[in-house]
Amino acid sequence: MRVIIKRIASAIPVLALVSIMVFLMLQLLPGDPATVILGEEATPEAVEAMREHLGLNKPLIVQYFDWITKVLQGNLGESLVDGTSVNQLIMERLPATIELALGSFLVALLIALPCGILSAARPNTFADHLCSFISMIGMSIPHFWLGMMCIIVFAVELGVLPASGYVPFFDDPAENLKSIILPVVATGFRESAILMRMIRSSMLEVLQSDYIRTAKAKGLSEMTVLFGHALKNAMIPVITTSGIMLAGLLGGLVITESIFNIPGYGKLVIDSVFNRDFITVQSAILVSAVFVVFINIAVDLLYAFVDPRIRLGKEGNS
Repeated sequence: MRVIIKRIASAIPVLALVSIMVFLMLQLLPGDPATVILGEEATPEAVEAMREHLGLNKPLIVQYFDWITKVLQGNLGESLVDGTSVNQLIMERLPATIELALGSFLVALLIALPCGILSAARPNTFADHLCSFISMIGMSIPHFWLGMMCIIVFAVELGVLPASGYVPFFDDPAENLKSIILPVVATGFRESAILMRMIRSSMLEVLQSDYIRTAKAKGLSEMTVLFGHALKNAMIPVITTSGIMLAGLLGGLVITESIFNIPGYGKLVIDSVFNRDFITVQSAILVSAVFVVFINIAVDLLYAFVDPRIRLGKEGNS
């Protein structure tokens, strides 16, 4: 418990720096939020009154502390576009992105884990070359192109899956599954290529170790050596890559959400940027940073679970 508290405490300066950077960068965007809200036909007096109402005439440091004080109280503010609570907007959009990210990661893992292990266990064989070829395809094909091909084949030609849209899981689990199959496959296939190469590389290094040769000399079966000894010790770099991948998926699914018309978190941020809704953008990016921090903490805890020799209390940030 003390380790978790230390990790969270060390993340506070990071989150503070992120909040300052996001706030200042959004101030550099062209356009005036008051003009965006009122329209180009608004009179200068109306624009000035709106700026006063939004607090835009205050010094930047005062604006920042006003915003961050509300955030610390759990109030992420209100959208400048329609006055909707940002808390509500995020809670409406976040479940779709979390489901999409976890589904994509699961697809990537289901492809990468067996292929990476097989490729490392049979180096320079047909299986190894086939897995490497699959990995190369995954890294070469843009997932937006793969997504469009999936729509053409499975939605337009075969008509077995919907081309776009999203149905919340608790509304209809069956329709929810149908609506996310294509986007998670299109995204997960590309991510699997990166994970597959990491698993292969890590497994190859571990399989050259002395204790693996000793285990083989004792007459242990190949499956026992691979899964009982090699895989567990090869998982540290794989866990690191997985954490980075999952954090990236949570914040980088804008293209997938746009192709499949999924009202997700990334699309909320992009729409808010175009609408100059800086309150929503600031709060959404800060929430994303919190997710990344907690994913890093979870990765640190997984290190200790996989390899008890790692003493987290004396480790640096991962």
